[in-house]
Amino acid sequence: MTPLNRSNHPATIHPERVLQFGTGVLLRGLPDYLIHKANEQGIFNGSIVVVKSTGGATDEFAEQDSLYTVVTRGIQKGQSVDKHTVVSAISRVISAQDDWKTVLDVAKKPTLQIIISNTTEVGIQYVAESIFQNPPQSYPAKLTAFLYERFKNFGGGRSKGLVVIPTELITDNGLKLRDIVEKVAKHNELGKLFMKWLKYHVRFCNSLVDRIVPGKPDAESMQQQHKALGYEDKLLIMAEPYRLWAIEGDDRVKSVLSFAKADPNVIIDEDINFYRERKLRVLNGGHTISVPLAYLLGLETVNEMMQHPLMGRFVEEVITQEIVTTLPQWMIPEEKPDAVREFAADVLDRFRNPYIEHLLLSITLQETSKMRARNLPTIQRYLEQQQQVPQRMALGFAAYLRFMKAVRLEKSTYLGETALSTGGIVSYPIRDDYAEYFYTMWQKVDVHDAASVRNFVHAICDDSALWETDLSVFTGFADAVSEHLNNLLTLGIEATLERQMVSAESTTSGSGID
Repeated sequence: MTPLNRSNHPATIHPERVLQFGTGVLLRGLPDYLIHKANEQGIFNGSIVVVKSTGGATDEFAEQDSLYTVVTRGIQKGQSVDKHTVVSAISRVISAQDDWKTVLDVAKKPTLQIIISNTTEVGIQYVAESIFQNPPQSYPAKLTAFLYERFKNFGGGRSKGLVVIPTELITDNGLKLRDIVEKVAKHNELGKLFMKWLKYHVRFCNSLVDRIVPGKPDAESMQQQHKALGYEDKLLIMAEPYRLWAIEGDDRVKSVLSFAKADPNVIIDEDINFYRERKLRVLNGGHTISVPLAYLLGLETVNEMMQHPLMGRFVEEVITQEIVTTLPQWMIPEEKPDAVREFAADVLDRFRNPYIEHLLLSITLQETSKMRARNLPTIQRYLEQQQQVPQRMALGFAAYLRFMKAVRLEKSTYLGETALSTGGIVSYPIRDDYAEYFYTMWQKVDVHDAASVRNFVHAICDDSALWETDLSVFTGFADAVSEHLNNLLTLGIEATLERQMVSAESTTSGSGID
């Protein structure tokens, strides 16, 4: 089969305007894809020089002239999407380990404007090291060395400053990276003039990326894709239709990041906290409050959860009726009053994507910390606004407590058990820093005694050290959770869920809401 390259798929190579640290699928499936789309529209007209920061060869990129295919499959606005795009935005890929001098030479390019990175969350950490190594080990040191090379080459010219956009999934990633780079520069005694240039002419932007990019398909799926496309692409990746890149910046940043004009899903704003909060509460919180219940029900993937008649309805209702309504109005952009509800509809489409196998058990990793960060503020807001308990979230919280009920310890891992409706018992690992705490707490519970279950729930909710807040002030919440948990233990998972959905339907019908 014909391989993908620029001989059989001609593509323009634009001036190199972007340096990218990282060859990962998220970068290739979102920023690189978006820049390619802007180039197609004649808006940005720039290409990307990619630095492979870790070890490993760059042969696959060289063999394909840095072309690759993004196959976009999923559900969008209720419609099935299945399309492919040959991305030609990357001009070349350089190995930092093997050719650091060539990386530094890119700093001398007058056309360069932007630096992008995704080196994982671990990548943005301070390491006291020399930037004059070949190459430096940490990403911040590599970045500092590159910026220093550019500063020296252009004499600290203000017009040769850069916009730096980390996409690592940590809050305030731009500010944190800037602080580390300044610390590395001081450690290496790079001088006051460089520090001044760094402060005034290099702009570090916080950013938020949101797109599921599962990456390279398995061998069988890859063969099917090659057959459908009519060429072989070793770099082919899969991605969902939804995409968002929110970047914190002013008018100067907007002028440099002109590719943003090509896609409304690239947001440049002086404050992107709304987009972060929206994702945390609706997408992440929607997962966290639903997944333990779905897993205990015997389901395995997010798509299975959404296809289940009871669970699918539960997820939709807990998001649209209990989570969406709690985002503070002052946060929502005035020009986009429906931004939260529209995002919620997108989230439900994404959960229903049949082409992405997102395992429920994977999502339960560190469920306690996620519950604390993602859902407790939502529950508190709902109680304050509605003066009543969000019953679906209370059931989700009860299911989380039931999920954390370990029955034994094997090879340093606490294991829980759930009974399947088809018969049999499934054991599952509880991968949570608080697994031992919950194991100890559950030892005191008589699961056949409603009072014992209630005491357990109140003890958990009263533990302000665990939640970093006092849940006892959430009026009526602990009692509601106790009732749901008692039902889960005595009636079973599906019967409890069905009872809740019937109760919710009765409440809605009686309220006159249609």
